[in-house]
Amino acid sequence: MEIHNKTEPDTQSLEERKYIPFTKGVEHIPENEAEDIQAVADMINAIQKAQWNCHRHAYTGTHARTQGLVKGHLRVPDDLPKHLKQSMFAHGGNYPVVCRYSSEPGDPGLDDRIPQPRGFAMKVFGVEGEMFDDGKECPTQGIEFNSTPALDLADAKTTREIIDLRIKYGSNQSELYKHLEARKDTDLQKFRDTVRNTHLESIRQYSQTAYRFGEYVAKFSLVPSTDTQRKLYEETVKPDEHESDILSKWLSNFHETHDAEYLLQFQLLENIEDQPVEYVGKVWDPEKYPWQTVAHLHIPKQDSFNYELKSFWEDHMRIDPWHGLKDLQPLGSSNRLRRVVYPASSALRRRMNGRKELHVKKIDDLPGPVPALKVGG
Repeated sequence: MEIHNKTEPDTQSLEERKYIPFTKGVEHIPENEAEDIQAVADMINAIQKAQWNCHRHAYTGTHARTQGLVKGHLRVPDDLPKHLKQSMFAHGGNYPVVCRYSSEPGDPGLDDRIPQPRGFAMKVFGVEGEMFDDGKECPTQGIEFNSTPALDLADAKTTREIIDLRIKYGSNQSELYKHLEARKDTDLQKFRDTVRNTHLESIRQYSQTAYRFGEYVAKFSLVPSTDTQRKLYEETVKPDEHESDILSKWLSNFHETHDAEYLLQFQLLENIEDQPVEYVGKVWDPEKYPWQTVAHLHIPKQDSFNYELKSFWEDHMRIDPWHGLKDLQPLGSSNRLRRVVYPASSALRRRMNGRKELHVKKIDDLPGPVPALKVGG
């Protein structure tokens, strides 16, 4: 499922659209949500304990398999139109970033030949502005993406129900499908097993959930922007021909010989009935609500599987959208869930592994070389 604009609207028409301003009224917290969120946190911790029992090492409850780690720069141009000059994008500049490619399920040993959603996470360094308390000591912004535009864990209630089913029947797909097919959102829940299993460098990534965007509300997307990356979408994993770590190998081979370029695009809220903030199982139609480019991500050639960096990330770091700027506030039920589940998951993981969570302030503090800033970029 690729979601994009068929044509690029002109800047003037985009500036004149009536975007909904951010207010607290864009969120509506249902009854019993706190109970659902705590139940999910407990289930994620149970998954982590099962991981530890199997591997004698605890991982994250989701996105447990690291496919690669890279460093680069996020460039914000000076000439954005006024409605896009929001938050950290209000002024032009270059921000160092570290990025992680992952597979979404909670199994660190998941075979790459099994089609599943893939993730991309980015920590941006050197941001300025009013931060949330949890991350106020570190001038960084956590940004998360997933390869499907809609999230099957569409709100806290749905997440509780689906995680429970996966724990009970995850090893028996026919039994799991029997329960999923009894739900109204069957297609949404089964879609993850039918995603195109292709080269990670070619995949468009989505925030899935909504965020405050300065004065407005938006979702965001990361779009491969070189011809080389886009052509890689034609490559698909062949279970009878490829090895179980083929995605990491393809990624490593690419980054050894190529730079990567992405567009960071935002899709602004214009109709809260048609663009729900609380329920993220529905895609915001890009033909009605176009994607607009606000920044460019450049990743130069490098080793994308530095073992020291991988261990440091998994043992000491986490990406959390609540570690960042208040004017990029995560919105909706799924993001309120993350505010509870992420620290609970991290705390258990560090305790079971005998590690401490470290809040890295500068990209220079990470293992591995720091890439030079692209000239003119």
